[in-house]
Amino acid sequence: MSESYDVIVIGGGPAGYPAAIRAGQHGLKVACIDEWKNYDGTHAFGGTCLNAGCIPSKALLESTELYHRAKEEFAIHGIKLGSVAFDVAAMQKRKAGIVKSSTQGILALFKAAKVTPLAGHGKLLPDRRVEFTALDGKVQVLEAKHVVLASGSQPIELKSAPFDGKQIVDSWGALEFAEVPKRLGVIGAGVIGLELGSVWRRLGAEVVVLEAMDTFLAIADQQLAKEAQKHFRKQGLDIKLGARVSGAKVENGAVTVSYTDAKGQQSLVVDRLVVAVGRRPHTAGLLAEGTGVELDERGFVKVDDECRTAVPNVWAVGDCVRGPMLAHKGKEEGVMVADLVAGHHSEVNYRTIPSVIYTAPEIAWVGQTEEQVKASGRPYKVGSFPFMASGRARAMEAGQGFAKVVAAQDDDEILGVHIIGPMAGELIAEAVLAMEYSASTEDLQRTIHAHPTLSEALHEAALAADKIAIDFPNK
Repeated sequence: MSESYDVIVIGGGPAGYPAAIRAGQHGLKVACIDEWKNYDGTHAFGGTCLNAGCIPSKALLESTELYHRAKEEFAIHGIKLGSVAFDVAAMQKRKAGIVKSSTQGILALFKAAKVTPLAGHGKLLPDRRVEFTALDGKVQVLEAKHVVLASGSQPIELKSAPFDGKQIVDSWGALEFAEVPKRLGVIGAGVIGLELGSVWRRLGAEVVVLEAMDTFLAIADQQLAKEAQKHFRKQGLDIKLGARVSGAKVENGAVTVSYTDAKGQQSLVVDRLVVAVGRRPHTAGLLAEGTGVELDERGFVKVDDECRTAVPNVWAVGDCVRGPMLAHKGKEEGVMVADLVAGHHSEVNYRTIPSVIYTAPEIAWVGQTEEQVKASGRPYKVGSFPFMASGRARAMEAGQGFAKVVAAQDDDEILGVHIIGPMAGELIAEAVLAMEYSASTEDLQRTIHAHPTLSEALHEAALAADKIAIDFPNK
């Protein structure tokens, strides 16, 4: 007789493991299957986020930012150092330690929630059965009352620049460099490309970013994007817009990249090439014939607003379904599904999912851009406040960027918040909370912010929307 569970989650990344934990917290019998393998062949839970994405990239961003500040900024603070040097091996060792403690922490959380971890591949069969193939090759068929698909995503590979794992790599490969490439090419000026380019630029690499779109950070508010582009170029990132790559050839340890732009055919020679043009759902091998679960034309599992598939009691969450590929979006979907399975009300507010780019300065936003609000035809107002007018930011030598609030003219509801500056990824949480409760700019104006703090910038931006800012002239 096969093992039976209340819930089986296929995928142990940032969408899958929270679903399993929350289901376990509800007292359900839960198993979580995950097939992640590291470069050395070892298994770990946590998916791309913990093993090869969010966590390791932030570790390297932090290390390289500290090096950059020690080299360029400390003297302004009166801190005198001798020659400043970096050790890539030590940085990588620290990063690996953070990743390991994070992934092992999931097993501890599973134990606390009485979730059974299963290392191997999971495939959905008809009638909510799951074929589990363990790492040793042993196959077992499990049964479940509910199945949650959380198989995640994987980097998109370009036919014109296929990965070879050495000279041409994906985002994971770019986090594993043992030495700083003298010349680094990055295809894609999105979140991943900008973060990876920043890491290696700070350590001395010549970085050229090739972006096919003519508009920089088209998904962001364009006032924010223009400010960001200015800072990236000042830092030495050579960002080429409208650059469409047609080929990449590896010869003699270098990569020659062919692309076209407004001037015609161009070529670029680099030591390493990172392809960061986005990700696609990892649904290959996930579904057996006859399950009834449907995929759309792009390979995403079709679900409704509550992450239900067309098959009763089969759900899908995270990167393998529609919506932004963000770990926190997947986490909330996983928790929502587990709550619904247990008979509790739950929902995800897709209008208040924040986005963050962990460069310096940091970039974060939530809700609608000014361009989107304008296109909707709804009368609106805008308030912004520069960090150069923030006493706290100036004290931190971090007076770059601004906070911006976009609100409705009629009822004053906050429609979007856009921040570029110090700790933007932390500051955006206040905006998310405000929008979750449909707050107005007046609500933010009446909220007392401690002084001196970076969060005062958001307070002042809300005041500026009504032209009553205190710490910067109103326009």
